[in-house]
Amino acid sequence: QFLGSTEVEQPKGTEVVRDAVRKLKFARHIKKSEGQKTPKVELQISIYGVKILDPKTKEVQHNCQLHRISFCADDKTDKRIFTFICKDSESNKHLCYVFDSEKCVKEITLTIGQAFDLAYRKFLESGGKDVETRKQIAGLQKRIQELETENTELKNKVQDLENQLRIRQVHASPAGSVTPKSPSTDIFDMVPFSPISPQSSTPTRNGTQPPPVPSRSTEIKRDLFGAEPFDPFSCGAGDFPPDIQSKLDEMQEGFKMGLTLEGTVFCLDPLDSRC
Repeated sequence: QFLGSTEVEQPKGTEVVRDAVRKLKFARHIKKSEGQKTPKVELQISIYGVKILDPKTKEVQHNCQLHRISFCADDKTDKRIFTFICKDSESNKHLCYVFDSEKCVKEITLTIGQAFDLAYRKFLESGGKDVETRKQIAGLQKRIQELETENTELKNKVQDLENQLRIRQVHASPAGSVTPKSPSTDIFDMVPFSPISPQSSTPTRNGTQPPPVPSRSTEIKRDLFGAEPFDPFSCGAGDFPPDIQSKLDEMQEGFKMGLTLEGTVFCLDPLDSRC
């Protein structure tokens, strides 16, 4: 049974351990009066340290590295109690772990002592390299855990910023508003002509403005000699002298009857729409 751990002021000493045992025994009596049971644990002892595991799930609750354990002893007055003091890797505080075992208290204490002897022999054989390697691995594992925590926090911040940006975009655009679509263009990057849509000054994709469509002006323009230019669409029958008008009438009659010129027959029949 695992009574728990408590902070102590010194890394070793019989009196230090006795005070910790009294404190944790008193805490156990209070928990029992409240109906709480003392949890059972499983110990794994090796040259690397003492692991405290859940006996059912095998989950590691505490991992006490051997080089951080400074004191180990059993209680002479109570044969069921054994303890060890270990320095915490995060807080650098000395913690006293107290256990209650009915049968194998001495065996557990001797096993921890043997683990210290084997670890010291291995340290001498490797010249201290093994211990340094374990320290580096432990430091890297701690750094990896810190980076994973930092990465999770950054992901949460990015997600919050994305959510805020979406909310701002929803508030900025009024409900029911439709954004105008740009007109589709043909393979020559030109806007196709539509007789329904009015001419607009929308620039093409290359950034240039399309040339303006010339509008038919009603005012009379003159050439550089001051004469009015000839317009066959606006001229009437009385605009020509009589001799010229008579020749035009003859030509018109000839076109109606079918006039042959250099082997080509001109006819005023309706034109084929497929041409």
